[in-house]
Parts: sequence; C-alpha cells; structure tokens
Amino acid sequence: MTVLLHRHDWGIDALAPDPVNPSIVYLAVGMYTNSWDPSNGSILKSTDQGNTWTSYDLPFKVGGNMPGRGMGERLAVDPNNNSILYLGARSGNGLWKSTNAGVTWAKVTAFPDPGTYIPDPTDTYGYNTDIVGLTWVTFDNTTKTSTGSSRIFAGVASLGAANVYQTTNGGTSWTALPIFNNTLIPHKGVHSPKEGVLYVTFGNGAGPYDGTAGRVGKYNITAGTWTDITPAQAITDNYYGFGGLAVDLNKPGTIMAAALNEWWPDANIFRSTDGGTTWSPLWEWYGYPTINRYFGVDFSLTPYLGGPLSNQDVSQKLVGWMIETMVIDPFDSNHWLYGTGATVQGGRDLLSWDTAHNVTLKSYAAGIEETAVLGLISPPSGTAHLLSVVADIGGFLHTSLTAPTKAFANPGYGTTTSIDYAGNVPSRVVRVGQIPADTLPQIAVSSDYGATWSANYAAPAPSANAAYIGGQIAYSANADTLLWSNPTLGVLRSANSASFTAVSGIPVGAAIASDKINGTALYAASGGTFYRSADTGATWTTSTVSGLTTASWITVNPFKAGELWVSGDAGIWHSSDYGKTFNALPSVTKGWRISAGAPKTTGGTPALYAAATINGVSTLYRTDDQVNWITMSDAAHGFGSASSLILAADPRIYKRVYVGTNGRGIFYNSNAV
Repeated sequence: MTVLLHRHDWGIDALAPDPVNPSIVYLAVGMYTNSWDPSNGSILKSTDQGNTWTSYDLPFKVGGNMPGRGMGERLAVDPNNNSILYLGARSGNGLWKSTNAGVTWAKVTAFPDPGTYIPDPTDTYGYNTDIVGLTWVTFDNTTKTSTGSSRIFAGVASLGAANVYQTTNGGTSWTALPIFNNTLIPHKGVHSPKEGVLYVTFGNGAGPYDGTAGRVGKYNITAGTWTDITPAQAITDNYYGFGGLAVDLNKPGTIMAAALNEWWPDANIFRSTDGGTTWSPLWEWYGYPTINRYFGVDFSLTPYLGGPLSNQDVSQKLVGWMIETMVIDPFDSNHWLYGTGATVQGGRDLLSWDTAHNVTLKSYAAGIEETAVLGLISPPSGTAHLLSVVADIGGFLHTSLTAPTKAFANPGYGTTTSIDYAGNVPSRVVRVGQIPADTLPQIAVSSDYGATWSANYAAPAPSANAAYIGGQIAYSANADTLLWSNPTLGVLRSANSASFTAVSGIPVGAAIASDKINGTALYAASGGTFYRSADTGATWTTSTVSGLTTASWITVNPFKAGELWVSGDAGIWHSSDYGKTFNALPSVTKGWRISAGAPKTTGGTPALYAAATINGVSTLYRTDDQVNWITMSDAAHGFGSASSLILAADPRIYKRVYVGTNGRGIFYNSNAV
C-alpha cells in the first residue's frame, strides 16, 4: 500500500484501522528520531483501504526503525468516537490527541509521563540514545459516552516507576495503575471487554532485538489489582521477554502471548483458555535434542524460509523471532496472524490447538515485502534476468519476477552483502556473506548462473579470522580473479583461486568494479582518487576525479571495454579510457548507486540509471545521452530514500532496471518509463 512513499514518509511506527469505518486506516510514519533523519513525522490517512493517502504533518519525529518499534500500537482510534485518535510519541514528546480524524494534533498536557527509558545512553553510534516514549494506547470500548470512550489505558517505557496509566474521564486527567513490576516495560496492552480486564506483556528491553526477562500481567479493572499470569515454562526458562499478545474477543479468557527474543532454539507462543491460569506451548523439549513441535508448516508461499520439519533438528527456526505483533481474528476464532523477522505467519485452524494440540503454521507473505536489499546483478545471459543478495535471508536467483523461490544455499549465508558476475563468462557468479562465526569461508562461487554454489577457500573461515566477512566483491571478466573490498582488511585480491592477499595503496572502504569485456581490467575509487589495474589487480595506477571528494559507486558499460562511470558526493563522472580521464555529467550534484544497461539502439550508448540529486531533487533517474534525465519516480512510486537504493540495469531489455530498497524489497519497471 505504501509504494508511493518518499524519504520523508519512510518508516512506519504505528498502524491504526478505524474500528467504525473499515475503509479508513491511519499510519504514523517517519524513520528515525535521531540525527539520521532530518524530517519530522507525519500521519498518513487513507479512506479507501490504502489505495490513496493524505499526509498530515506532526511537530516531532517518528521512529519506524528505532528501538521499540514493535511495541504498540502507539496510534489508536476511539471505537466510540472515530474522530478521536491518540498517538504515543517518542523522544519525550508525550501523548497527543486529534479530535478531527487525524487532521490536526494537540499535546495532552494532563498526561504525566513521557517516558524515561533509553536503551543505551552510552551508544556513541547514536541509535540507542533516544527516549523510547509511550508504547501503546488502548480503549475500553465498554465505557461509551456522548463524546467517546471514558476509560483509556496507555503504556510508557519507564523503569523503576509506574508505567501503565488510565483515564476514566476521556483524557481530562490520568492516574497510574499500581506497579506490576518496576523492572519491566509494557510492550502490549489489550483490553478484553467481556472479562473486564487488561492484559499486558512486559519485557526488560525495548526490543525488537533485546530483552532477557519478561512477564505477562492481567489487570482487573473493577478490583484495581494485577495478577501475574506468566506461563510457568517461561519463568523456568528465564531468558526472554514477552511481546506479541492476542485476545479472542469471541471466547472470553482465551489469550496468547509470544516470547520475545527466545533466540534459541526457536521462538515460542503460549495459549491459555482460562485467562492465564494455565498455558500450553507451541513447542517444548522432549529430552534434548528432541523437540515436541505441536505444529506443522506450510512454506508453499515462502520456499526460502526452510525445509522439511524435523523434531531432531534444533537449528530450524520455524516459529520465528522478534514476535511483537499477534492477533486473533475477531470474526473467526480459527484465524490468527503474527509477525516475525522473516514474514507474517499464522493459520486457520487455531482451535485445533485446544483439542488436538496441533496447528499448521503458514506464511501469509504473498504481496508483503520487507527485505533489505544489499546487492543486485542482471547478467547478459542465462534463464534469470536478476540475482539478488539481501539481509537476513541471503539472496535469490530470480527465475521468476512474480513468484518467490528458494534462497541461495550450500553455503547459505544469512546476510549477504555483495554479488557480481564475470562479464565474458556470465555463468560464473560470486557473492560474499557476513556471518562472523561461520566455519565456512564467506566467499561463494557458482558456475551455473547462481543455481548451485560452493564455498571459495581462497578466504579463511571467519571462525578462524572474523575479519573475513562482508564488503563488496568484483569478478574479473574472464573469471580468474576476485577483488574484495573488505570493510576491515581493505582491498584484497585472489588470482586463480590462490589465497586472498592485500592490495597495497587502496584505502579501506573503496568502491570496486570489474570491466565486463577486458579480462585484465579492474577498478577502484576512494575519496577523489580513481585506481585502475591492467593486470587483474597485480599493479595499479591512479588518476584524479576533479570535484569528487567521496566516491560512492562504480558502474561499467557491459558492452564496451574501458567505459565506466563513478558516482559520489558531488555528482557523476564518465570515462571512456579506463579511468584515465573523467568528465562530470551536467546537472547532477550528488550520486549514489548507478548502473548501465541495454541501449535504446543496438550498439548505442547504454541507458544509465542513477539514484542521484539532479536540479535539487533526490530520486531515481534514467538518461540515454548522459545529458537529459528522465525522472522514474512519480506520485505512486517513491522508493523511499534515494541514498539507500540498489540498482541493476538489465543489459537485455531497454528501459528495464531493478531497484532494491532498504526494507521494501525489489521493484522493476514494465518498460514504460
């Protein structure tokens, strides 16, 4: 629904469907609350179930990718007056209210606690040093008045003090509930109207990655008291918090709670049908290493997520991880969904949990995309026009652009950072992984366009030397030399399968590339200096790119030796003599990723695609003549931030480019732009 988003709307911290009008939905958008994002957040509103959106500015930042992003929902619509919305803000900004369906917002000055919890005040990187703020807002829909709900609950990220509040007069005044546990933060709060209780999951971190302790609490609204209903198994385990929380509105007392960051061997979900007095787990140990899994799996929509289930394989993560969102369909008690770090899972046989103690977990990810793309290539031959490498789930040979496939395997790295092909032998492909403790080298090679792989032992396993991970890889055109820009060790070279050795004189972090026609030509760029080799990296010469101070990327003409482009902090530069001399392209003032693809006419100048700033606008562009640029984004396709885009131009199809995003998957155009 949010393919239209541009950078200022990038990142979604909260979602609120209107409980009265099913056509209306709201989003709280914005990526970071620290200095990384200069923009304040917004509320996006759709009145047609997400087909179109209207944006309303907020006076503060929103953190869709900040710590605690799984808590919530921070944004909620009053079920008894859908003109009223509340938003729990971050960064100490407190509680905010709209009385005109999200158009304007005012701070609720009566709310006493903006939150004090900071995940890591000592973090010099700046990511974990902001106040997490309010974590959720929940209405008691049984307290209807002429102006809306009178009782509202709110959770706050604070430790050592009260952190769950309520109002009984529609927000005029707020009081703290008795402290449940002052060492834990409330992650989710769900009201069960037929029971007259509020269920809350707690953890000792903000999530989604941290949290080593947690509890599940039940607050009796009439009595004003808490009951600790934490599953006994979780108390015994004592190494994870709780996040996801679901209440079956049709079956009072039926609730589910998800372990948050039970990293090994798998996440667990607990279900109770008696209000938390007793619980049954989704899996449990049956004498290590055997696991009793009370579920089957259906990976038909997501073949990349795993193989056949085995009760003896404790390495299989089938339930998921970082489970912060979980719901039971209010119209169908058999239907449930939850979010993990890999997909949206759930099923349609949930009541079987209570009878046979067995359910089928199925991915419902069709049409949902969240991969962070780190590298793309489009080879000039082979059945697939696209290969990708991504964070967390490795990468893919995209034999279809409309259906998923299995992830790269043998070796199958989790996060894979770079991929390249040999120009004269495009069936030869190389990729580099990023698993610090792996016993296999993080370089893998393929001789069949990426269908099968083998580890390349020219690099030591990171378990022996943890520095040999990540970075960028380039394959020489004749497939006899690998050039590796390693983020720690600098630029390395392996010729004819020999061990990688350091290339002297090229700085750490240099951008690298291989000529796709000349088998001995390799390239690198760092700062304003361009490096070129005519002997597959054995020796190097330099030239200056006038006006460039920080190089970002190098792309080459896949059809002509010696022609290349370099992007950076002040534009894009072109060379047709192997990088000996450069000319700046007009109108471009900043460039990130660039890629050259099929020309308009056979033998002509290749189409050049660029994530760049041109005439003050940062977005995706194409040029056929290196002078006139066509804007490829529009009102319906924003692609997020231009600086995060990954590009691969198709050398076989004119006007076709594949665009990787940071968290929104891969796009390709249909030859229309």
